[in-house]
Amino acid sequence: MEQSNGPIQQPLRAASADPGFIPGLTGAASPFKDAVPGRPVQDAPEETVRDAVPEAEAEVEAEVEAEVEAEVEVEADAEDVARPAPGDGPSFEAADRRGRIVADAEGVRLSYDEEACEFRWDELAAVESEKGRFGKRFTVTVHTPDRRWYPIEIIAPDRGHIAGWEAELDAVLDAYFDEAS
Repeated sequence: MEQSNGPIQQPLRAASADPGFIPGLTGAASPFKDAVPGRPVQDAPEETVRDAVPEAEAEVEAEVEAEVEAEVEVEADAEDVARPAPGDGPSFEAADRRGRIVADAEGVRLSYDEEACEFRWDELAAVESEKGRFGKRFTVTVHTPDRRWYPIEIIAPDRGHIAGWEAELDAVLDAYFDEAS
């Protein structure tokens, strides 16, 4: 499969060298409020030091939990509004002994042997279909915005099925695929 030429390995991020770059990971707050940098700190009771760290961790955990709950609620609301019912509108399915293509209201799903991939309609840049010049091969290629493409070939039982598959796939694309995005 041909893909775009680019770096095979991504450059290391700063977090691999310095844990301070990891979001949400902060150092413990100083238990000494009157500490001045550069001056020696007087010994503090062990209770003060022991109690300062768990309080800071508890505050950070509470903030993270609140953010996660808010994100989950927003995502659930967006899914309820945006997702059409599975039975509404046209759907397309083509399969042979090794591969399967399904396109419906949720998106496009490709599977070949044990490999499978799934694309929502907003993740697609283009969907291309073609029939083989000779024979019974039907090829569907899914293109993503990051310049990757995923082709799959299905062998039809006869040439007549290919024309029907193309018409069904066109109806699904017309109904769900937004070319403006």
